Amino acid sequence: MSFEPSPKTQALLDRLNAFMDEHVYPNERRFFDEVAEGDRWQPTTVVEELKAKAKAAGLWNLFLPESEHGAGLTNLEYAPLCEVMGRVLWAPEVFNCSAPDTGNMEVLARYGTPEQQRQWLDPLLNGEIRSCFAMTEPEVASSDATNIASSIVRDGDDYVINGRKWWSSGANDPRCKIFIFMGKTDPDNPSRHRQQSMILVPRDTPGVKVLRHLPVFGYDDAPHGHGEILFDNVRVPASNMLLGEGRGFEIAQGRLGPGRIHHCMRLIGQAERALEKMCKRAVSRVAFGKPIAAQTVTLERIAESRILIDQARFLVLNAAHMMDTVGNKVAAKEIAMIKVAAPNMACQVIDWAIQAHGGGGVCDDYGLAYAYANARTLRLADGPDEVHRNAVGKMELAKHVGKDALKTYMNSSSSVSRV
Repeated sequence: MSFEPSPKTQALLDRLNAFMDEHVYPNERRFFDEVAEGDRWQPTTVVEELKAKAKAAGLWNLFLPESEHGAGLTNLEYAPLCEVMGRVLWAPEVFNCSAPDTGNMEVLARYGTPEQQRQWLDPLLNGEIRSCFAMTEPEVASSDATNIASSIVRDGDDYVINGRKWWSSGANDPRCKIFIFMGKTDPDNPSRHRQQSMILVPRDTPGVKVLRHLPVFGYDDAPHGHGEILFDNVRVPASNMLLGEGRGFEIAQGRLGPGRIHHCMRLIGQAERALEKMCKRAVSRVAFGKPIAAQTVTLERIAESRILIDQARFLVLNAAHMMDTVGNKVAAKEIAMIKVAAPNMACQVIDWAIQAHGGGGVCDDYGLAYAYANARTLRLADGPDEVHRNAVGKMELAKHVGKDALKTYMNSSSSVSRV
């Protein structure tokens, strides 16, 4: 099938590229200068200014499918736009298309009550507030979501929440006003996938304590950041429950599919930017009497980068097409495949770009070290490589031995079933 952009996407792509050229690329240094001045955890002026320009230009909430608030694009149509935004790490926020807000908005749009949507979704769609997704915990292997140990206990007309979360992106941002919290309402349920629930926790609720920010390879990602949070006897109304008790795992699966593919789309943009910088450096840098572009090893790395990026892009586009046509559940294998392929590809391409820049590649002058830190983190975020590889392997085996035989084998082999 053809993955050429639709006329609608191409028109948006032209406008988006023009906006990036005029407003985003020229302000990359200004963004980091503003973050470095004063309180790092305050919103930057440049992003707030560009958000207003993007909204006025009709480049707003492009990620939302079938919504009166967004562009109404399919995953396949959104992919090239997300890739372009991913070329600058902070650019998605300019268009209200950054994580974790995109996933949280989709949760509220799909599963929220009218009152929940009015209170939280509307200001998120308008870019007036930000949000946080509190799922991962420091005490358990959160790559298995059924391990989540935080508790959500019904008490009359309220729920009482206790637990410790970390890597909760956006928790440090003063604009963060709402957490989507995942915990257990029924830890004794025979079904491990019906024990969890998700509930809305306003940031200013008594008992919510942001303990610290968590740097990534030394980068604090201010003013957004990632936090460790203690929920100590936090009490919220029962009406804050999403979809109903025992539906948390179901919501998580619905949320993480689009979230994973968006990360992969942005990673392709980061890798393209790294390759662009590598090529420019290779023809301008002279070593041993000739440009490093004349060195065979450099040409090989440029060629391999092109191959790796295009391979990953086609995998992502195919996954997006399947999500649109047969649904996220049927496309589970394709989503898992790209979640492994895209971060590993980006890490390799960015690493080669760093090598071409020599000492300059590992400092902040070229943005490559920061891009590498982000790409490397995404081999863990939204599920580590190992989990996704295991999922792909099991689905592939099932094609040849059958689901029932595979299930019997996995249940009888403790060394495999624990992987």
